[in-house]
Amino acid sequence: MEAFLISTGTVAFAEIGDKTQLLAFLLAAKFRKPWPIIWGILVATLANHALAGALGTWLTSLLSPEILRWLLGFSFIAMAVWILVPDQFSENDAKLVRYGVFATTLIAFFLAEMGDKTQVATVALAAQYQSFFYVVAGTTLGMLLVNAPAVVFGDRIARRLPVRWVRAVASALFAILGIAALLGAGESLGF
Repeated sequence: MEAFLISTGTVAFAEIGDKTQLLAFLLAAKFRKPWPIIWGILVATLANHALAGALGTWLTSLLSPEILRWLLGFSFIAMAVWILVPDQFSENDAKLVRYGVFATTLIAFFLAEMGDKTQVATVALAAQYQSFFYVVAGTTLGMLLVNAPAVVFGDRIARRLPVRWVRAVASALFAILGIAALLGAGESLGF
């Protein structure tokens, strides 16, 4: 359950102000059909984060516990720094309109998530917790907790959200996870 809750919270904070959240705002403004967009986000995130979770779980079978601990610790600290850098988004990231709302969202979100902060976080969390199901379920829920309201409420949220503050909190969470991993937290899990 810890893997699920930490994955949910970490990705939810990391997603605020991320390029995929900006994509959700753009798709909502363009199509004004929230349900196909939300379903597209769900399916794309499940697929993308399942791949990332599988990679993270697989890495634990390749690396020694000591190397994995250092790799995870520094990865989380790098994420703490990376999250402070605002994402750039262009409308070219969403030029798939001819496929319909659901398919456009599915394709655009899946592609936008490739190599994104939340995908990298999913790899690291899956490696840390060695719990594919709970990590993928948690990171997917975290994505939906941020993106579904962005789709439904759009501009009203964007104007009121203190993105700078949220980035700082997300960065702190990643830094804490990194330091904890470097100090040996999770040794009972085998790394």
